[in-house]
Amino acid sequence: MSDILSQRLEQLAQSDVTQTLQAIRRGIEKESLRIDQEGRLSQQSHPKGLGSALTHPAITTDYSEALIEFITPVSDSIDASLASLADAHKFAFGQMNGEQFWPMSMPCYVEDEGQIPIAQYGSSNIAQMKTIYRKGLHSRYGSMMQVIAGVHYNFSMPDAFWPVWQDILGQQQMDAAEFRSEHYMGLLRNYYRYAWVIPFLFGASPALCGSFLQGREHNLPFEKLGKGTLYLPYATSLRMSDLGYTNSSQSQLYVCHNTLTDYVSCLQSAISTPSDDFAKLGIKDADGQYRQLNANVLQIENELYSPIRPKRVAQSGETPTQALRRAGVEYVEVRSLDVNPFSPVGVDKLTVAFIDLLLCLCLLEESGPRDPDDQQRARENMIKVVLEGRKPGLMLERRNGPVSLRQWGEDIVEQLRPIAKLLDQGQRHNTYQQALAAQLRRFQQPELTTSGRLIEQLIKSNMDNGQFGLHLASQYKKLLTSVPYQQSDDGYWQNLAAQSLQQQREMEQQVQPSLDDFLADYFARNGQPFSL
Repeated sequence: MSDILSQRLEQLAQSDVTQTLQAIRRGIEKESLRIDQEGRLSQQSHPKGLGSALTHPAITTDYSEALIEFITPVSDSIDASLASLADAHKFAFGQMNGEQFWPMSMPCYVEDEGQIPIAQYGSSNIAQMKTIYRKGLHSRYGSMMQVIAGVHYNFSMPDAFWPVWQDILGQQQMDAAEFRSEHYMGLLRNYYRYAWVIPFLFGASPALCGSFLQGREHNLPFEKLGKGTLYLPYATSLRMSDLGYTNSSQSQLYVCHNTLTDYVSCLQSAISTPSDDFAKLGIKDADGQYRQLNANVLQIENELYSPIRPKRVAQSGETPTQALRRAGVEYVEVRSLDVNPFSPVGVDKLTVAFIDLLLCLCLLEESGPRDPDDQQRARENMIKVVLEGRKPGLMLERRNGPVSLRQWGEDIVEQLRPIAKLLDQGQRHNTYQQALAAQLRRFQQPELTTSGRLIEQLIKSNMDNGQFGLHLASQYKKLLTSVPYQQSDDGYWQNLAAQSLQQQREMEQQVQPSLDDFLADYFARNGQPFSL
């Protein structure tokens, strides 16, 4: 650990740690595919009993009607966040007509990509725009990649932390919002340097159903398991490989994280720059129906595939970049976490605690500028780890040269120790130190990682990924429906559902411009030309 970081932690320890560090605010967004009793992708619409996917604050859909997304409220308690997630699952099971949730990131068996129903949100203009965006994703990348599920983790420091941190750094003259944004952007730059850590420790997709690769070219040396499962012996997260979430078509897209202005400028350029390839798809089909929102490199900001994003809650009618320009970074969203098949809700307490630690390190540690070489080094490390992260003796690249994955991992754990002690100070349970000890064992014994445990079970039993996933899905359904609600009750969720449906009806009853005019106005307000 650097002397500078040690001094900063000593100064933070002299503050009210309960207020400045331990009240970390978090929210969890967890995606799950609905499956039938045979483990196939659901062909049913989003259950009406769950409410409106357009307006519900806690239960929506992502790309597909079959891909549910659960969103927890912001909380400073890990236990409360996980309890909220469990309650949402419990309620959802009661509305799904016998269906279950696929407990893995890589999709279940899908016979044909045409069987993946694109999400529908109603007849309002904003609802149609959301569906057209997803049609664009289908046209550009195919639907199979879009139904890969993940866990997104939203993280922000307590409000009380920032003036203390500003005083420690001697930057009291800076505007508070500007200071906060500058240091969240520093967190992002450091996170990219450590990004390989998340798939190594928590990657849970070393195998996939062979149906996922239908019609797709690749040069990966897959081995076969059971009837139709393909796997790489040392892989950690195929979701984060070029097969999945990390979109190879965007690999040359450079997004600068050195300042918030640079970041917004790069995004604005990508959503305003025409793409010859996407132009060939056409904006509309012969019947005048939209195929995509536009033919630019990105249709909208959300199309950028990245392991972490700076975020701010947008106001009505505001785009993500407009919200960032207006008031700066409010929180960061980590997007590189696989669904954990060994957890009934897809994520567990020690994982959350470790991510808190890593993000605190990224925030508190010095963060120099990030250039294209830095970006390429991080990308190459990520590729190595997602494809062969558990390979004995695997070497990665740091700025100062090559290092073994194990040695780098052990170094990171040592950097995190004093942070873990601060976050556990005065608490009943040493959750953060327990999380750190668990991950140190994984760096030293890769078979203990989530991917290591999963692949060991599949190989020992010679079981298909699908068989194992269906077995877990059935177990988790029985478990979550049998336990009582932890923070709410059925009436609470029924009221939320009814309110969301009413809100959607009110939106659809309002007088609206034509869809073409609505989209033209939306992109004009975002500084983009709009043409059909």
